[in-house]
Amino acid sequence: MSSAQSLAAKKQEILKSWFQTTVDSYPAETARFLKNQKDPFANPVGQTTYQSLDALVDALTTDAGPEVMAKALDPILRIRAVQSFTPSKATSFVFSLKQILRRHLPGIDPGSGVDMNDLDRQIDEMAMAAFDVYVACREKIFELKANESRNQFFGSLKRAGLMVETEADGPGF
Repeated sequence: MSSAQSLAAKKQEILKSWFQTTVDSYPAETARFLKNQKDPFANPVGQTTYQSLDALVDALTTDAGPEVMAKALDPILRIRAVQSFTPSKATSFVFSLKQILRRHLPGIDPGSGVDMNDLDRQIDEMAMAAFDVYVACREKIFELKANESRNQFFGSLKRAGLMVETEADGPGF
């Protein structure tokens, strides 16, 4: 049995454990809500997290590349980028998958045909993609904040009569 077949056979158990571990990275009250609230409209963060993790497990079973993984990681990391997570905490859920796989696929030995090194390599690629996605999201947030501050500053100058706009030259003093 290949690693993909072993993973597919235990997908729901692995997904459930990974979701539990991921939401446990939130404060206790939030984690409890994310685990227990099943309504996707009342709990979009939990729903998005679950769907992203599901897509990532599927990506592992099909040996998808970093682009597919980045696409699946994007929704969950967009959420984590606007929260108070450090970069390491925001992306740590990816590495927790290694222990989860070892727990749910226990009989793996080198002669079994299940290649844990291959799964570890894919998870490492997933982690690198997660970090890239997270950093891109944070950069966008900082860019938006800088633009907003600049617009507020120039708006204040205009209201104070210290700056006039001319069509040909753009803003001027």
